[in-house]
Amino acid sequence: MYLALSHVTAPVFSRIQRKALKAGKEDPARMAERWGVADRPRPNGPVVWFHAASVGETQSILPLVAALLEARQDVTVLITSTTRTSAALLADTLPPRVIHQMAPYDTVKASRAFLQYWQPDVAIWIESELWPRMLREAGARAIPRLYLNARVSRRTARLWARFSGSARTVLSNLDMINVQEAATFDALSAIGVSGPNVVLTGSLKKDRPPLGCDAKELTRLRAAIGDRPVWCAASTHAGEEDIALAAHQSHAGLLILVPRHPDRAGAIADLCLSVGFKAVRRSSGDTIRPDTRVYIADTMGELGLWYRLASVSFVGGSLVHVGGHNPYEAAQLGSAILHGPEVTNFAGIYDELDQVGAAKTVLDAVTLGDAATLDDAAHRDMAAAATKVLSHGTGATDAALKAILQYLD
Repeated sequence: MYLALSHVTAPVFSRIQRKALKAGKEDPARMAERWGVADRPRPNGPVVWFHAASVGETQSILPLVAALLEARQDVTVLITSTTRTSAALLADTLPPRVIHQMAPYDTVKASRAFLQYWQPDVAIWIESELWPRMLREAGARAIPRLYLNARVSRRTARLWARFSGSARTVLSNLDMINVQEAATFDALSAIGVSGPNVVLTGSLKKDRPPLGCDAKELTRLRAAIGDRPVWCAASTHAGEEDIALAAHQSHAGLLILVPRHPDRAGAIADLCLSVGFKAVRRSSGDTIRPDTRVYIADTMGELGLWYRLASVSFVGGSLVHVGGHNPYEAAQLGSAILHGPEVTNFAGIYDELDQVGAAKTVLDAVTLGDAATLDDAAHRDMAAAATKVLSHGTGATDAALKAILQYLD
């Protein structure tokens, strides 16, 4: 039914695009890319195409992309994503021989136009973003199709079990599946997707090096903060800032508040004032002063700074129905991890962290405030335990590279 409808769903996607443009989530200069119309020539030689939906997925593949480019000097990498934020971040980090395009909509015409133009030698989907029409069209062109760092939420696993025939049909279009966690591997096995081409490899995010930062800026910020304790609320969504600010009432130091969507910073600044906190915004160039209680970090690509400054960090999207965000980055930089119960997007790694005391679940402002105000020794113990968790199960990048190269040979 989906494949049949994909012949006539262009008007639906057009409406989605118009709404995204109105909301500022679509770049007007790149709208044609969503319909398979490229903005640059296809390079000569092999092209390996990665589709990685948003910020977390696109950033997770960069070490793999670098390894592939080193292994094959004749290869160009094409990365597609669906969000304007991911495109902006990639623009600042892409090495030579890597091209970014906005992902085409999953219609017959857009999929065919994209594949006809780019003619990828290998097509790779990352984590949980699979589009049936594009899978079918790539198969019709005999393009090897790989699903790397595969991960599904518990909700998706239940849907797979309920509609096992449909799920199995979609997933059977793939030539190789590298799975990042046991729960996803079990969900695949339960619907009959198994065999030598379905491999549990661990997560690409465990292999990713720690987030970088500007060392001079880190020194400057530390001097501005002084000896005050610092905690961070990262990748927060509407509703979570209220909880973080209520929790901060019991904290004597500085809260670094990093909204998932920086365009919400104005509303967050108003919220801070309404509850009696003096807040400053990074995007405005405001300086942290002794009376600053909240620093709103409304810029992109600087989490490496905030996790280095904070002894403990709440990772957002987990006290609202979002499903949680990536805890790896905080753990790699020695910031103890707090999170809410809504972590279905990263259930496997949060379970690992929770079981060894490397992360702590909070439920509301009271429990968040209590956890954020633990002494530094407790936070250091949590961070050390998280480091041990991350040291196990690495090697996903090597496994993924091996899989890609075998289909290029």
